Amino acid sequence: MIMTDDKNDKKKKFYKDLEDLPGIGEVSAEKIRVAGYSEFSKLATMSPQDLSEISGIGVEASRKAIEAAKSMVEIGFESGDMVLERRKVIGRIATSSKALDELLGGGVETQAITEAYARFSSGKSQLGFQLCVNVQKPQEQGGLGKGVIFVDTEHTFRPDRIAQLAEGQGMDATEVLKNIYVARAENSDHQIILIEKCEDLIKEKNIGLIVVDSLTSHFRSDYLGRGALGERQQKLNKHVHTLQRLADNYNIAIYLTNQVMDDPGMLFGDPTKPIGGNIVAHSSTYRVYLRKSKDDKRIARLVDSPNLPEGECVFRVKKEGICD
Repeated sequence: MIMTDDKNDKKKKFYKDLEDLPGIGEVSAEKIRVAGYSEFSKLATMSPQDLSEISGIGVEASRKAIEAAKSMVEIGFESGDMVLERRKVIGRIATSSKALDELLGGGVETQAITEAYARFSSGKSQLGFQLCVNVQKPQEQGGLGKGVIFVDTEHTFRPDRIAQLAEGQGMDATEVLKNIYVARAENSDHQIILIEKCEDLIKEKNIGLIVVDSLTSHFRSDYLGRGALGERQQKLNKHVHTLQRLADNYNIAIYLTNQVMDDPGMLFGDPTKPIGGNIVAHSSTYRVYLRKSKDDKRIARLVDSPNLPEGECVFRVKKEGICD
């Protein structure tokens, strides 16, 4: 089908379906849809290499298909007030600690990646469990009234602990667990696939939160030595960007836990350093460092945020859950 642009009298093609794009046939179009890029707006922002890998067509053919998709969507600038209007749909999940909520600007935000890094037994998984419960509350109670996808990479998911936290919030533990969809990632490639294939589940089950506990565990074990560092960081970068795309497209919150290491070059101060380098640091919207204190106390420090000041707060991890 041909459309005529009266302004410059140039003929402009109109593409209705993926199959109409140059170089895209029925088989490759189906592969693209399965990968979650059924809309022109999503296809237009892909790289030719990624499209080639997904669809099985060549890089040059992929480049032409992307250019055709770009011609069918509005890609450009928008005014600040329009961005502000879009941000009005952003929700926040309460953590059950008022101090921690205040540190995070009201709770864990949708359309954003919140990363918590810490040593073992510092509360990062406990915070993830608490969010799995709280996101299911109605909005007026600090939730979103939605379900959860939980990707477990360290064999840390404990349904009995979730049930305990649900009961601590006065909720039906069985119903809460029914709304949490858990997958155990066996390696980094499996972890990547789980996130790339979860789009249908997000739409079908009304998901409001994705928890990955932890983000870097498998990447750390699968890619050993400096020789593998480049490939590891490249895959990790793509993985985190996929999570951000899901957050943006479906207005959901992403909560990631991250492992740490000691910086041998740090002679003074805290040598604790998160895994993932600048890739994870730049990709996380909110970055929180958790430390264990006396008894059940935990200290949270907001390390990075685009709109909030750095600060610290103290919260507790009790049998009933997180609290002040």
